[in-house]
Amino acid sequence: MAASAPPSSCVRISSSTPPLTALHRPRRRRVHSVRCSLAAAPGVRAPAELVDSILSKVKGTDRGVLLPKEGHEEVADVALQLAKYCIEEPVKSPLIFGEWEVVYCSVPTSPGGIYRTPLGRLVFKTNDMVQVVEAPDIVRNKLSFSVFGLDGAVSLKGKLNVLDSKWIQVIFEPAELKVGSLGFQYGGESEVKLEITYVDEKIRLGKGSRGSLFVFLRQY
Repeated sequence: MAASAPPSSCVRISSSTPPLTALHRPRRRRVHSVRCSLAAAPGVRAPAELVDSILSKVKGTDRGVLLPKEGHEEVADVALQLAKYCIEEPVKSPLIFGEWEVVYCSVPTSPGGIYRTPLGRLVFKTNDMVQVVEAPDIVRNKLSFSVFGLDGAVSLKGKLNVLDSKWIQVIFEPAELKVGSLGFQYGGESEVKLEITYVDEKIRLGKGSRGSLFVFLRQY
């Protein structure tokens, strides 16, 4: 939900912009052919233990909110190890497409904005935080919550632009908020940039422009 420059997420937030992302539309840049500098030998698969390790470290932490400083450092360390197995030009890989659950972010507000601040989490009980990446260039972020006994959700739809071999930019339309039977759009166009540092059939790691680390778990 992402999440969010070289960006929450993921996926950066300001009170005057939609809750899941921020900034204005910049000019699209050309794709450069750049090798993944941290990559291990081409075709080498990341050990399953590393993938399991990072998932176990973020499990049950409310997407990182409940982790102490040492816990965040451990997650970051495993992420760096996984980045060594980054495939070349991950932005061109079909592995990025699918539905992803946001299971961790080092900065709680990056993938959820005001809904994930300390006060926001008290009022809006997060149920799900999902990012769907559809071929060829559509991204949908959705944060589902409960508030005063009602189900609600805030959603964003955006267009994905490739900046180079690892960085993507998503330009989002105004956010759509639904609570019970009521729904409306608010805010303006917003933007997020994210570096894909690792992706496989199970997880995807991303790093925002301000250094926020995201861990996504594939749903399909």
